[in-house]
Amino acid sequence: MTDQTRTLTGVRGTKGYLAPEWFRNMPVSVKVDVYSFGILLLELICCRKSCDFEMVDEARMVLSDWVYDCYHEDRLDEIVEGDEEATEDMERVRRFVMIAMWCIQEDPSLRPPMKKVAQMLDGAVEVAIPPVPSSFISSL
Repeated sequence: MTDQTRTLTGVRGTKGYLAPEWFRNMPVSVKVDVYSFGILLLELICCRKSCDFEMVDEARMVLSDWVYDCYHEDRLDEIVEGDEEATEDMERVRRFVMIAMWCIQEDPSLRPPMKKVAQMLDGAVEVAIPPVPSSFISSL
């Protein structure tokens, strides 16, 4: 029986949403879609693209890096600046950011299955504090 949980294939996807394993010649799994969803969730939370190289503030160019810094430094109000509905429910914003951070973990085995992501978004499952994504460790 063939292993249908992994496959080797050419890179497919949109720049800014591609999981790290695409660039490391590693087998891909359904967890690449979880990564892409995490980036999309960050875009929805922040109302901006995943990469904006026209951004004056270099620290804000890569959305995932900037959001992680804001999360880590307890400055999440910056990511929803001007969004009155979001600023009135910062606990929900924090939960959604934590879910996104789980989804964009560099190690695919740390990313939750989409079923659990949906449960976390619904509030049916607790959202644990996500580990520091390894791509951010060097910047701390």
